[in-house]
Amino acid sequence: MAILVVDIMHGLEPQTIESLTCSRRERLFLVALNKVDRLFEWKRGPNSGFVDTIKKQKKNTKQEFDERVQIVVKEFAEQALNAALFYNNPDARSYVSLVPTSAHTGDGMGDLISQVVLLTQTRLAQRLAFSDEMQSMVLEVKSLPGLGTTIDVILVNGKLKEGDTVIVAGIEGPIVTQIRALLTPEPLRELRVKNQYINNKELLGSQGVKIAAKDLDKALAGIPLFVAQQQDEVDYWRSEVSTILRDTLQSIKLSDRGVYVQASTLGSLEALLEFLRTSKIPYSGVNIGPVHKKDIMKCSTMLEHDGQ
Repeated sequence: MAILVVDIMHGLEPQTIESLTCSRRERLFLVALNKVDRLFEWKRGPNSGFVDTIKKQKKNTKQEFDERVQIVVKEFAEQALNAALFYNNPDARSYVSLVPTSAHTGDGMGDLISQVVLLTQTRLAQRLAFSDEMQSMVLEVKSLPGLGTTIDVILVNGKLKEGDTVIVAGIEGPIVTQIRALLTPEPLRELRVKNQYINNKELLGSQGVKIAAKDLDKALAGIPLFVAQQQDEVDYWRSEVSTILRDTLQSIKLSDRGVYVQASTLGSLEALLEFLRTSKIPYSGVNIGPVHKKDIMKCSTMLEHDGQ
């Protein structure tokens, strides 16, 4: 199951459409219609359901909301998908549910969670089971004042404890470090928005968590995070991380000539490559992480071969 985030102010942008293509492969997904707080004269109601919150808005705010929703619905129709607001959805099996949210104010977050629970219980009941086996994914790498470089992680199964030895992918190879802090946002707050955080000693899946640790400045997002329970497991997980990253990059079919693609995360790279494929633009090389001199050299070499 996937959650596709769409900016209500801009609708389906090119990269959002590529993310939509990836989400459709999951077959079951929700749309978080984000940034409703940007609507003119929006009155926040993070502790209320969205249906109650929209009733409290002024007439002009409701009208702007309805107009922007209709634009998004039309754009989904252009992608051969039916879409409707979650509280007006006539058939959840044939219509994609749009859940209005605001990651800034917390509006709609309760509705989004309830829709996730509803769909998993009704459509994914046979696959819904907790496991002690560790399963997590690095979502984003961020630098925060007072904490240094942190990683946002989706903990799907298993547990994380303060002091655990974790292995993540890095630009220069696997990074082995110890968890210094496990941070979660306050209730009805979004993990990736600047908030006050709750410090936890131990967390169980499934939830989002911000991890503070040493040597994360060169970490890569889009690759699983592993926990070494014993010291002799460290080398195994280092090898596993290297293999995953290498296999992922090698599975990408490159052309002899084409553009060089650089992205900050694996997910961004996949979305960019999907966009290039649909636009019939060849690519001769890919990489993940910050742009270095060697990447510029590769681009200049291709420019010498083919000026186009």
